[in-house]
Amino acid sequence: MLIIAGLGNPGAKYAGNRHNIGFMAVDAIYRRHSFSPWSKKFKAEISEGELAGEKVLLIKPQTFMNLSGEAVGEAMRFYKLQPSDLVVIYDELDLPAGKARLKTGGGHGGHNGIKSLDAHCGKEYRRLRLGIGHPGVKELVHNHVLGDFAKVDSDWLEPLLDTLADNAEMLVRKEDSQLMNKIALALGGKPEEEKPKPEKKPVAKSHIHQARNQSQQKLPAIGPMAEMLKKMFSNKDD
Repeated sequence: MLIIAGLGNPGAKYAGNRHNIGFMAVDAIYRRHSFSPWSKKFKAEISEGELAGEKVLLIKPQTFMNLSGEAVGEAMRFYKLQPSDLVVIYDELDLPAGKARLKTGGGHGGHNGIKSLDAHCGKEYRRLRLGIGHPGVKELVHNHVLGDFAKVDSDWLEPLLDTLADNAEMLVRKEDSQLMNKIALALGGKPEEEKPKPEKKPVAKSHIHQARNQSQQKLPAIGPMAEMLKKMFSNKDD
């Protein structure tokens, strides 16, 4: 069994916030696949379904962001699951809008929801971070995160959520890099394997190596330079 938890704050007041992109992602998966109606359990809204032949529990904690771990931890204990059975989807301030990153474990990066998850669920769960961009200065961060997405954001937000929902089975199959490639392509980027790799600088050759190479070159047959080079590179004794 896999738990896919989206983080956010409950209530209509926060529904369109950038901080609620985790809720939006889980809702997109719910709409695209066959899941049971939402019900309330574990201090959360939950829905059960199946993806890639495996049972999946979608969960949206209703504890408010800073206590998200209470709800997810309770569900994990009930089903006797390990951190490896959990995928958490949440907003990432330090990723450009529309970018996504998926990895196992790591730090909380100042995200209070992830701090709570780490405390209640362990740290070795998979973290799907969805970029919401940074406003540029620290003083604007609070209003940016708790502000609603602008209309222009739909240009990247909708294809991001649609692609994630369309390929949610990849989360179950742990095809993480393939999923990231599909999201990158949907947003007009390049898959990771196609990104240009930095060129390797040529290794400087030693003076001895250079001299050896010169000795292997064809020497002039006649003239003063020929005589001098023959003396320098000839194996015969003078």
